[in-house]
Amino acid sequence: MKQFHVTGMSCAACSARVEKAVSQVQGVTGCSVSLLTNSMGVEGTASDEKIIAAVQGAGYGASLKGAAEKEASKGGDTLRDTETPLLRRRLMASLGFLMVLMYVSMGHGMLGWPLPGFFTENYVAIGILQMLLAAIVMVINQKFFINGFKGLWHRSPNMDTLVALGSGASFLYSVYALFAMTGAPGQQAAHYLHEFYFESAAMILTLITVGKMLEARSKGKTTDALKSLMKLAPQTATLLRDGQEISVPIEEVKKGDIFVVRPGENIPVDGVVLKGMSAVDEAALTGESVPVDKKEGDSVSAATVNQSGFLECQATRVGEDTTLSQIIQMVSDAAATKAPIAKVADKVSGVFVPVVISIAVLAAAVWLLLGQSFGYALARGISVLVISCPCALGLATPVAIMVGNGMGARHGILFKTAASLEAAGRTQIVALDKTGTITSGQPKVTDVIPFEQEETLLNSAYALENKSEHPLARAIVSYAKEKGLTPMEAESFEALPGNGLMGTVQGEKIFGGNLSFVSAHAKIEENARAVAEKLAAKGKTPLFFARGGKLLGIIAVADTMKADSPRAIEELKNMGIRVVMLTGDNQRTAQAVGSQAGVDEVIAGVLPDGKESVIRTLQKKGKVAMVGDGINDAPALTRADIGIAIGAGTDIAMDAADVVLMNSKLSDVPAAIRLSRATLRTIHQNLFWAFIYNVIGIPLAAGVFISLLGWQLNPMFGAAAMSLSSFCVVSNALRLNFFDLYSAKRDKKMKAAKEKKTMEKTMKIEGMMCGHCSGRVKKVLEELPQVAEAMVSHEKGTAVITLNAPIDDAILKKTVEDQGYKVIG
Repeated sequence: MKQFHVTGMSCAACSARVEKAVSQVQGVTGCSVSLLTNSMGVEGTASDEKIIAAVQGAGYGASLKGAAEKEASKGGDTLRDTETPLLRRRLMASLGFLMVLMYVSMGHGMLGWPLPGFFTENYVAIGILQMLLAAIVMVINQKFFINGFKGLWHRSPNMDTLVALGSGASFLYSVYALFAMTGAPGQQAAHYLHEFYFESAAMILTLITVGKMLEARSKGKTTDALKSLMKLAPQTATLLRDGQEISVPIEEVKKGDIFVVRPGENIPVDGVVLKGMSAVDEAALTGESVPVDKKEGDSVSAATVNQSGFLECQATRVGEDTTLSQIIQMVSDAAATKAPIAKVADKVSGVFVPVVISIAVLAAAVWLLLGQSFGYALARGISVLVISCPCALGLATPVAIMVGNGMGARHGILFKTAASLEAAGRTQIVALDKTGTITSGQPKVTDVIPFEQEETLLNSAYALENKSEHPLARAIVSYAKEKGLTPMEAESFEALPGNGLMGTVQGEKIFGGNLSFVSAHAKIEENARAVAEKLAAKGKTPLFFARGGKLLGIIAVADTMKADSPRAIEELKNMGIRVVMLTGDNQRTAQAVGSQAGVDEVIAGVLPDGKESVIRTLQKKGKVAMVGDGINDAPALTRADIGIAIGAGTDIAMDAADVVLMNSKLSDVPAAIRLSRATLRTIHQNLFWAFIYNVIGIPLAAGVFISLLGWQLNPMFGAAAMSLSSFCVVSNALRLNFFDLYSAKRDKKMKAAKEKKTMEKTMKIEGMMCGHCSGRVKKVLEELPQVAEAMVSHEKGTAVITLNAPIDDAILKKTVEDQGYKVIG
């Protein structure tokens, strides 16, 4: 996706206009404009020049985000709030002249406050002074007029257009009244003072600037999480070259360089420890406050803090490839995308301003026809223009998405897109891969049951397993090392896949492995068999060891459950989510682990390539989230409604997933869903406020309630309401910063997932020659609203269609044949 900066946007109508203009460029397949970050993401083959020309044709400016800007972004420069200081200066200048204007117009005219003698009974001079003061405020805030009338010229009116029209109309009518005053005799001229709206023209601009400044300040806070991540990026590294330590800028570090890190220093790039031991604080990346012990061979990440020992490391990932850079990129990309829920607001924003202008003209015309003065009717029209707020509509979704994304990033939960942040909260079924997700993925010794001396059992097992590379063997070797044992040499070693190991130690034959293998070389009593049965029933693997024809004992090995897994699964169930465990283990072992974890359903015997079809079956019952960590989980992660890669997993799993959890904690899964739900709640509140504000505010400004309730809105109060509406929306989103992701106190159950009624139809098609043909047929079929999914194969010449509603065969046939293929059955 190409990233562009867009300038000149002031409201949702602007971003909608830019998006529409760029989407019409040939070669553009997707476009998303963010009003919050003034950025645009474009997908497709269109050239940069054509995209920029389309934006300029719509009346805005655009530039490609270049390498220099990327460098600046590392220090957070691109996110620095430059807008608030400018608006503050504008506001201070505007307030100075406005206060003088309000004294002259309201203080003297209504309250009788004194003015210099020159102005006594000189009403024209008072009018000219008001006009000059109002004109100065208009020049200070000329940006509203430039952007507003530029938008009108390009037939894409925006919020600035509404403000410019409201303020401009007030000023022009007042100038007309001033000229009329010059021809009026004596006291009749005083009457025209009440026809002046100079103070309204200036007050509207000043109040809108107040709102814009508050909004800019709040918007700046929404990117705090991203800015804090960028500030973590180290600026220098200490490299070892020719035995000498030299400090170099971070940009000069290359893959393969050796660098050193002293206690208290930040680790500059991703690497692997060559020498030394230390505790490393990884809270910046994972949100985990407990330091992680690092030794030779362990990996370290940029921006984490070395707390105790001296480390010598080799750089493995530098520049934009580091974990920190990828996190920053992921959060930035998510901010540039749009959530599906924003589409309603976008559609309204696209027509909002023209509709408001029409209502303002209509309101003024109706009051004129009802016999009111031109000044009265104009005040109603101006009130409509300045109270209407497309900004609140446009900001309702992106500010909540940005804050939600930042909150997630602080806790090691990364949402790749706004859509994934929205979709996570609607999850009804969570499918968990067993190994590495519910369990640690690293087998450990859980039980040692000796039938001779325990030391003899462990020494014999250590000697045999020390020669093997099997994961279960590594668990026994690790256990023996912890006990401080020294391995004896096993001669004539032989591994029999699927059975066990054999070798000779100190002249005696030793056998180790499963029951059927060892029982052929030693007598195994019933009590030993019973012990093994109990261990297997708990999901453990019992390994038998015999020496010289005698059973030495049993060592049980199991992939131990993560400490937080049962609690996380319980939290998911309390949220009304059905939890399903997928595993390749046999039913008995799987059931034991499933019972211990507390899942609702266990699906055992699932081969790696079969997970995707299991997810497809589960999707008939509701929205499915798949949680996995390995390469073999990638197809299932892609197939699921929301794919969650846990523990940063493999690069392939991360690429396939919609959500990446930097920790290996399963408790981050309910936390991610909880954060999504909280963000959705905030978006709903913001959209409700934005819509209800306009639904009530516009009729009130137009004077609908004057005859009913006597409510009449001054244009100045309309401007104040408009300026506060956006501020309220942004402030509401900022409340998410105080949300506790890990607290289950407010969890509510969703409606239980109901099985979707589906029907399958198979079509036989002639003429499909390659994958491109089958892809084309699949695309046109899945565009039909009744088709949930189409599985098309050009090799078999078939299309298996899953329907969520009845559809005539003739429609299916025509859809395919319109693409140049023949349906034969």
